[in-house]
Amino acid sequence: MNAVDLITRKREGRELSASEIAYLIDGCTQGKIPDYQISALLMAIFFRGMNSREILALTESMVHSGQVVDLGHLSGLKVDKHSTGGVGDKTSLVVAPLVAAAGAYVPMISGRGLGFSGGTLDKLESIPGFNVRLSLSQFKGVLQNCGCAFIGQTEEIAPADRRLYALRDVTATVESIPLICASIMSKKVAEGIDGLVLDVKVGEGAFMRSLEEASDLAQSLVDIGNGMGTKTVAFISDMNQPLGLAVGNSLEVVEAIETLKGQGPEDLTHLCEKLAIKMLALASPPEKAGRAKEKIAHLLRSGEGLEKFRQIIQAQGGDPAVIDNYSRLPQASHRRDVLTQRSGYVVALNARKIGEASMALGAGREKVDSQIDYSVGILLRKKIGDFVEKDEPLATVHFNSESKFEEVQATVLNAFVVGPARVDPPSLIKSLVETSR
Repeated sequence: MNAVDLITRKREGRELSASEIAYLIDGCTQGKIPDYQISALLMAIFFRGMNSREILALTESMVHSGQVVDLGHLSGLKVDKHSTGGVGDKTSLVVAPLVAAAGAYVPMISGRGLGFSGGTLDKLESIPGFNVRLSLSQFKGVLQNCGCAFIGQTEEIAPADRRLYALRDVTATVESIPLICASIMSKKVAEGIDGLVLDVKVGEGAFMRSLEEASDLAQSLVDIGNGMGTKTVAFISDMNQPLGLAVGNSLEVVEAIETLKGQGPEDLTHLCEKLAIKMLALASPPEKAGRAKEKIAHLLRSGEGLEKFRQIIQAQGGDPAVIDNYSRLPQASHRRDVLTQRSGYVVALNARKIGEASMALGAGREKVDSQIDYSVGILLRKKIGDFVEKDEPLATVHFNSESKFEEVQATVLNAFVVGPARVDPPSLIKSLVETSR
């Protein structure tokens, strides 16, 4: 068995066996196969694809390239949630504390933002002192004490994914569904969870632009999860306009806290409730699953989800006072409104353009090692279906550099389309994939 022969087989569209895929992933992890051969393999997979057997074998090999987190010391069920990424998506900051407050364990290995798409770890690190670089033993300790903990991917978990992802990023193979599936699911299965709820984004502010692409990805992810013994379901949700009103790290933390106080935007609250209910149902015995909706509604009303988030912040070294005093979060030195040039209704709001504008302000990364500014971002004042008068604010830009504002002002304005007739906002949840093919 050698890498060139296997690359040739995949280039010709033939199926690779589980043992052949394991050989390639082991060579990738151990550094025995050079970057140029791994890159050639990735491009062959990009063009030729993989069938369900190959994707499952690839995911299993990537899981076992490192350590599977042992959570056997926790008596309850373990469940997680993963989003494929979008603009203004701060659902993890709301959903994880809610589900933990309901009694399930939520071990959340999260990612950073790249490009126009924000990342959970960056949002959390905007809370002064919050430490996402826990060791696995520290992670388990916080999880046991709080019911939820947040960390980034460690060296022990799915190391093959780190090398493959870095190469995908520079070889134009990021959008391959087999590679996306294996990357996501290898990290999630390695968490040692019993259930997983996925939120596959679709639209202008998502990596999957069409419903057909998103449905294919959602189904493949569900197939892999269930095939590896993890109960898995996937929502497909809209990302044509940003989720909620806040885009930018500390601004999104404020909005997440407001949502846990029962005062968040309607779309964000609705999606968080749906995700949390499904997570709790997966983590509950059948006779209690039907009460998940009632339980989550109670936790939002009572403030128990909010108090759980406060507990997690404190356990991970953060300043819990941010819950009650938002001025303790990073604040931009300037705020300025972007005004509409005509009266009418917002008929479109391009999430990608808003995300790109936020990134240009400094809230996101153009490269993996770019530094970000936690204080900057964009607060939307209008969304699709809203009426706006001429010279009324469409959005408020939070910035620290006058030149940055000048750079993004036109982008923000062009993200909005104002027309004479009202249109309804796009449906937030497109579908739910619950069963394997």
